[in-house]
Amino acid sequence: MKKIFFYLLAFSLFQGAFAQETEKKPKNPIGGRPNIPSDLRFEFGFSLLTNRPIDMGTNFLPSRTFNVYYSYPIEILGKGSGMTMDLGFGIGTDKLAFKNDATLFINPDLGAASSELLPISDVYGNNIEVTKNVVAANYFDIPIDFTYHLNKSNYSQGFRFSLGAKIGYLYNSHTKISYKDGDISRRIKDSSDYGLEKFRYGISLKAGSPGFYAWSYIGLNNLFQADRGPFRNEASQLNFGIAINVF
Repeated sequence: MKKIFFYLLAFSLFQGAFAQETEKKPKNPIGGRPNIPSDLRFEFGFSLLTNRPIDMGTNFLPSRTFNVYYSYPIEILGKGSGMTMDLGFGIGTDKLAFKNDATLFINPDLGAASSELLPISDVYGNNIEVTKNVVAANYFDIPIDFTYHLNKSNYSQGFRFSLGAKIGYLYNSHTKISYKDGDISRRIKDSSDYGLEKFRYGISLKAGSPGFYAWSYIGLNNLFQADRGPFRNEASQLNFGIAINVF
């Protein structure tokens, strides 16, 4: 994860430096963003499940999302139209913290590519105190946004909003558990696909300034493979939050 992040950052800085050397463009006033035709985006937010069984409730604050995307805008519909198509790539990390100190375990009746939701105390002992409990799903994402800029003469300034889509591939998923059993503290990380769908896709909405915006993602497919997740659920992802553009 860290290696991927530093690769994206290094690649973005190289692109920015190359663009400045080949074509010097004026920068915004002090406090503004450099006028570089690309964006390195950091999205912070929360993860929810829609269309879920009542027993799959999640705790709001620990169920978080963090995305890092590099995108390049392409002007469409002619110069000065205010419309760009923003093509990107990056990584997305979603965390779910289920209520009642429950988490995903492999379902022995269905095999490795499956899961059931169980209280952690049922597996590790009734007298334990659970201090951390999350399920993490990490994706390689390809976001595509169609953005309308209100400032048609300078896309690096002014309000803008976009409607787009995102396709992702699940490259890692795991659970993290921390608990205390008397004077003994334990941390357990268990990697498995837990019956999660390998691909995700959905629509995205964004609105804000070039440097700061609000965003949301609505998953159009189920989070789990059919009959491979807890309670044979058909839950989908719903993520939202705020973001900043580094440049």
